[in-house]
Amino acid sequence: MKLIFMGTPDFTVPILDALYGAGHEIVLVVTQPDKPKGRKAILTAPPAKEWALKNDIPVFQPVRIRDDGAYEELKKYEADAAVVAAFGQILPKRVLDLPAHGCINVHASLLPKYRGAAPIQWSILNGDVITGVTTMQMGEGLDDGDILLQKECVITPEDTGGSLFDKLALLGGEAIVETRFLLEAGKLIRHPQNEALATSVGKIDKSLGHLDFTKSALELERYIRGLAPWPAAYVTFRGKSLKLWAADVITEEEVAEGGLMDFKALSVAPGTTAYVSKSAWIVRAGEGLLALHAVQPEGKKRMSAEEFLRGYKVKVGEAFF
Repeated sequence: MKLIFMGTPDFTVPILDALYGAGHEIVLVVTQPDKPKGRKAILTAPPAKEWALKNDIPVFQPVRIRDDGAYEELKKYEADAAVVAAFGQILPKRVLDLPAHGCINVHASLLPKYRGAAPIQWSILNGDVITGVTTMQMGEGLDDGDILLQKECVITPEDTGGSLFDKLALLGGEAIVETRFLLEAGKLIRHPQNEALATSVGKIDKSLGHLDFTKSALELERYIRGLAPWPAAYVTFRGKSLKLWAADVITEEEVAEGGLMDFKALSVAPGTTAYVSKSAWIVRAGEGLLALHAVQPEGKKRMSAEEFLRGYKVKVGEAFF
């Protein structure tokens, strides 16, 4: 069975590896155009293209997949099916209908939950304990096609957006290989999504990383994990950006039992340093307290809170903005 693969970021590489390793014939990789990257704006190929070139597979990078020229190019390959994963463009109906078996999408959530662009990060931000991947038969709507196969994944208290991204990419590879096997064996069963349970999530942008310390410590800790490594959670401290990479939630009861602070320190405003020592930095949240473990000052490398405190001499009462 000849496959066209359509995808762009790092998430696609384990899926391509799984398909290729299972012996599927990938006749074309379709991905987004190269884009400038970094401070020097060096034109950089997307990960899916790099994978294709390494494996001597043709690459097609249409600016607009809806254009007539793009459709005619895809038509040349006479693919039996297309596999799509984080491609980055909406496919028109004529492209969806072009392969004999249509287009199968690998989506990083348990649909119909979290349709949209950033399901991995939002699953952590919202405090979910279970997520997964879905393979679905693509339709014209946004992630609303029939479900073919689902695989679950536990979100651990240590998971970041980056670590969960890696786990779901590998799971997506397993899911698409199993889906392809069932399709070829004629055993694939389609299940319509329950529209009553559908939820949608938007893109993640940098502004989401600016933490609001009137939120609970539990919410803030999830944002710190969910937005790592990009765009990263941050605050303004002493007039400069300070990224927060790791933290733990501490309750007032735990603080009182440990004898770390008195009532006056606990009553400071949200976003204010309530306790500081050579190795500990505890900040008041809207509800609860947040112990910071890893931070990154503007223009410097990531460091432990202990390293930061040695150089910056933080005092009780100093606040984030």
